[in-house]
Amino acid sequence: MPRSEQTRKTLSDHRKSLQDLKKSYEASEEAEKQQLWEIIKDELQEILKKYSLDFSKEQMKIFNDPIHGHIELHPLLVKITDTPQFQRLRHIKQLGGTYLVYPGASHNRFEHSLGVAYLAGRLVKILHDNQPELKITKQDFLCVQIAGLCHDLGHGPFSHVFDCLVIPEAKKIKHRRGLPDDIPEKWKHEQMSIQMFDDIVKSMKAENEDVLKEYGLDDKDVTFIKELIEGAKTSEWTYEGRDEEKSFLYEIVANKQNGIDVDKWDYFARDCHHLGIRNSFDHQRLLKFARVCKVNGRNHICFRDKEADNVYDMFRTRYTLHRQAYQHKICNIIEDMFSEALLQADRDLHEGKPEDMLKISEAIKTAEDYSKLTDEIFEQILSSTSDKLKESRDILNKIIRRKLPKFIGEARLTEKNISKEELTETWKAAVEKHKSTDPTVSLNADDLPVYVVDLDHGMKDKNPIENVYFYSKRKPNEASAIKDYQLSSFLPKRFNEELVRVYYKRTDENKEEQMKKMEEAEKCFQIWCGSNFGLQ
Repeated sequence: MPRSEQTRKTLSDHRKSLQDLKKSYEASEEAEKQQLWEIIKDELQEILKKYSLDFSKEQMKIFNDPIHGHIELHPLLVKITDTPQFQRLRHIKQLGGTYLVYPGASHNRFEHSLGVAYLAGRLVKILHDNQPELKITKQDFLCVQIAGLCHDLGHGPFSHVFDCLVIPEAKKIKHRRGLPDDIPEKWKHEQMSIQMFDDIVKSMKAENEDVLKEYGLDDKDVTFIKELIEGAKTSEWTYEGRDEEKSFLYEIVANKQNGIDVDKWDYFARDCHHLGIRNSFDHQRLLKFARVCKVNGRNHICFRDKEADNVYDMFRTRYTLHRQAYQHKICNIIEDMFSEALLQADRDLHEGKPEDMLKISEAIKTAEDYSKLTDEIFEQILSSTSDKLKESRDILNKIIRRKLPKFIGEARLTEKNISKEELTETWKAAVEKHKSTDPTVSLNADDLPVYVVDLDHGMKDKNPIENVYFYSKRKPNEASAIKDYQLSSFLPKRFNEELVRVYYKRTDENKEEQMKKMEEAEKCFQIWCGSNFGLQ
């Protein structure tokens, strides 16, 4: 029997049961009616209590957010925000080193996390109101909101600088020096977010053992929240927090299926606002057209077919933000310098482990140590008088004084599978071969490092919209991938690109000498790009 017919039959059976109950009540003796009414009322209250998402207005706390306006948060979420582990996010810049190029981008992970919790709640409520058959409970609602609130607890200094640059490089250095390597393979901030959330739950329970029970949550819900933070990745259902019927809830905060989640919706709107970049994606509209449909045997969040262009705008906005801001040529070099300063300051990478060095890479071992690691480490290093931190201080002083490596040029790779090592070798050969027009100028390849930047729409070289399911107005319970003929013919044929950049890193020369070398380096770069290295 088709699902729509099953639903109609179920609703018909429920209606008949209610009519029978009404008849039974009316046929009962007057003396029994009051007792019967109390029983019915209690049962209805229990159902309402479990499945209604209406909370007492007295319970909710209002925050004035520049992006979403006045938002309401449940008291349990407020308790979480009032912990030291969460308040730490006030001291971590959302966009890391981008703030040092875009002065308006001074917002922090704290307000972003509030925004994600709010949008997570909005999406769950829309699904609940439009599709009561999903049986979304108050517990589901709270868990998804808490996951949205806590998904970024694990970010380190300057956000992605820590988990994308510092930790991987620390692991390589330890391996090269033969030092004990206890850094987990491919360590990501999500792992730390889960560890920090566990620490929050532990500290809250230390004050009140029944703090979760008071809001109807238990240990299974805590497991569910941690699974939501990480996101469901596998095709086989191995998750304990909720049954597979509620798989769609795992797509709200961290969507591993197609990348459409409320985390992106908030940071697109928030980052564009603070960067001064136009946001063409309308998450408010997409929210209205969200619906759960069963596709390939599993419940997924799907959207109306007419919203395909809006969905594509979301992926395009991601690319634009990376191209113009996150991977900006100066932002990247500043973040690279900051990463180098942290690695120089990391006591765990030095023989003998001097006591006055900073335990940076070691901080990921415990939530307690990690809670003390924020952007303030920048000032801690700068204000330190330790000789052991001189190299780190010098690097940070160069950032402050804007003594940065100078940008020489950028080219787009047109051939795939060219490694950074291969590019570095060909560039080094080109520099050594280059004949300067000015005999007083000689170039050194060590002063001209090569950087490779990956840009895509969220799914590497694939069209991200292929993994999004859409339903039509006539068939709201059936969804499938969008057809090519339904999409704009103006969409790109490629969805990723690699850029190669070259910088001149010497900052200790006089300006005239520096300018001469940069001019020669630029000529060399243009010759290199014109040769057969797959660059243009």
